[in-house]
Amino acid sequence: MKIIITQSEAVEKDIWSKIMIMFGISSTDELWESEQFILTEEQAKELGLIR
Repeated sequence: MKIIITQSEAVEKDIWSKIMIMFGISSTDELWESEQFILTEEQAKELGLIR
């Protein structure tokens, strides 16, 4: 299973800093709020999005 989350959703769920680390994103990278990130089931569990 794959989970898609946008940058704005990650900020709302207070997991944006963890997403940045997972995907190697720095604070100077330019991103849109609607930018999508595809997580594996294991990554989604690690972030507490699913059980």
